[in-house]
This record gives sequence, C-alpha cells and structure tokens, in this order.
Amino acid sequence: MRCPYCGTVESRVVDSRDTESGDAIRRRRECEHCGRRYTTYERVEEAPLIVVKRNGSEEVFARAKVLNGLLRACEKRGIPLGRIEQVADEIEGELRRDAARKVSSVEIGELALRHLKALDKVAYIRFASVYRQFEDIDEFQRELAKL
Repeated sequence: MRCPYCGTVESRVVDSRDTESGDAIRRRRECEHCGRRYTTYERVEEAPLIVVKRNGSEEVFARAKVLNGLLRACEKRGIPLGRIEQVADEIEGELRRDAARKVSSVEIGELALRHLKALDKVAYIRFASVYRQFEDIDEFQRELAKL
C-alpha cells in the first residue's frame, strides 16, 4: 500500500477491525518512511451481476433500481427506510449467493414480491400490480384472493 503523504510503499498495520456492516476490513497503517498514519479498507471484489430483461436485453444489476421499486411500493405505509434497505440488501445477497453471473429480471421481481408479502400486504399488492402488469380488475382480485 502506497503512503498517501510521501508515496513510500513500506508501511505496517497498526490496527485492523471489521467495519460495522461487516463487508470490509478497516486497517490503520503507519508509514515506515514518514511515520504518518492513514486508513485503508479491504473489500471483496465482486463480479458484476448481469440482469437479463424480459425483452432479452442485458444490463448490470443496480441495487438502486430494486430499492426504488420497493420504496414506491412501501410509500406511505409507515415502514422504516432502514427495513426497506435491508430487504434490498437481502434480495441482492440472495442473487449473489446463487453464484450465477446472469439473473433474469423475473427472478428479481419474484424475490421482491416474496419479501414484500412477508413485510406488508399492501406494499406487496402495489408492487405486484406494476410487476405483473394486471390487465383488468379480475387479475387484481385473483391476486388479492391468494393473500
């Protein structure tokens, strides 16, 4: 690791601990040349997750899109933002654990529906109505009956 002050590559680790979220290791280092201290973070480099959309096009997975959809579904439902963000993290975690580099947008939508169903039934129906593209009231009522 190169010292940000003098550019020397020789340093020693003074302290090492996990970050609060547990997704990185924080290291305090001391430069062997100038003696100044600085902090570095070590994270796992994840391979990009590719989403295959319904029309066959592909794009890089964006957690922000999942979170945005969840936020719209949960709007005015009194669900804390932290809990909604946790659901987005859980969805991304499940997708990455499968170790597939490509995932369909349908799979992402179904995961979101499963999590929303457990979180809030109204949010679930809101999300389902957009995601499943209900054509008429009968489809909407069938989904309600399943609940």
